[in-house]
Amino acid sequence: MSVVGAFIEMHIFEGTTANEVWLKAASEFENSQKVNSQSSRAGETIEFLGAAFSINDPRQRWVSSREPSINPAFAIAEVIWIVSGRRDASFLNYWNPKLPKFAGHGKHYHGAYGFRIRKHFGLDQLERAYQALSQNPDTRQVVLQIWDSFVDFPNLDGDPVDSDIPCNICSFAKIRNGKLEWTQILRSNDLFLGVPHNFVQFTSLQEILAAWLGIDVGHYRHIADCLHVYVRDQENVKSSGQITAEKNTDILRFTKTESDVYFAEISKRMDQMTGLALTQRKLRELALSGEFPRELRNWLVVVAADCARRHKWINLSYELMVECSNPALKQLWERWLARWWSVHQEEAVSEDAVVFAQPWLPLQFAQ
Repeated sequence: MSVVGAFIEMHIFEGTTANEVWLKAASEFENSQKVNSQSSRAGETIEFLGAAFSINDPRQRWVSSREPSINPAFAIAEVIWIVSGRRDASFLNYWNPKLPKFAGHGKHYHGAYGFRIRKHFGLDQLERAYQALSQNPDTRQVVLQIWDSFVDFPNLDGDPVDSDIPCNICSFAKIRNGKLEWTQILRSNDLFLGVPHNFVQFTSLQEILAAWLGIDVGHYRHIADCLHVYVRDQENVKSSGQITAEKNTDILRFTKTESDVYFAEISKRMDQMTGLALTQRKLRELALSGEFPRELRNWLVVVAADCARRHKWINLSYELMVECSNPALKQLWERWLARWWSVHQEEAVSEDAVVFAQPWLPLQFAQ
């Protein structure tokens, strides 16, 4: 939907789920009369200036219809990285080896969202937001700042100061009618590569903060000054059609104290998953041992299953996903694995791999 005023046109996409609003935006990009062509340092784009998403149920955060499918393990890894306040590149690069192509090849990512929110400004903004909203639920002054003009503004010649300049500028968190409302502001947003992950990142932060406060989530609003699609990705956006998206059944319910323990332990375990000495037995132990809420256990088995896939331990990958009780994550994982298998099915795999006619239908064990 487009709202036209005297001076500006806002493109507004409203719905119950992230998948629904993403598809509405994708459909809008098919109307060539509404988009502008624009050059960028990373290639030619088509864009809208002024776009707003509104998601009524932020827990339904997964964009299931995108073709090709997103990797849910990488999306979960991003959330763990953000909540932990990390900026080390090696952690994310393991879960997405193509990331340095877009964000640079240094040891740290310049615009790391979690580090910006929890450490960069000498203040843990997420902690302060929790404290402020606990004491004054009516406040309108909780702003989680990501953009820092001192280190992010372009050079005098107009060139970027780093490959990884944050697209997310800030977050507004408010309690209204006993629920945590969240508004995310972005200077620039890639509908194909960025939006599905941004939805997961910041609706997860919304839900985690709401859990700390002991309240439910309200609406999630996502406002991009420039919403764009790279020309090279246009056909993928056009081919993304409506599928019956499974429901995300996980509801995060834990206190601030519990959260600190859980996320520190998951972060530690994921570091161990990236180690060179990893064995199948150790990976199984990292995924399944210990006491975690079911919701976080689901996250852990998904990232472990992806780790097993990277080692081509296909049997173990399936064994771990059996432990996942979340239909949305299982659907995303099957779509992601089908995508991966279509590219790698001719490659040699470990000798204990299952032979598949379809990626999710085991027929026989390799001898």
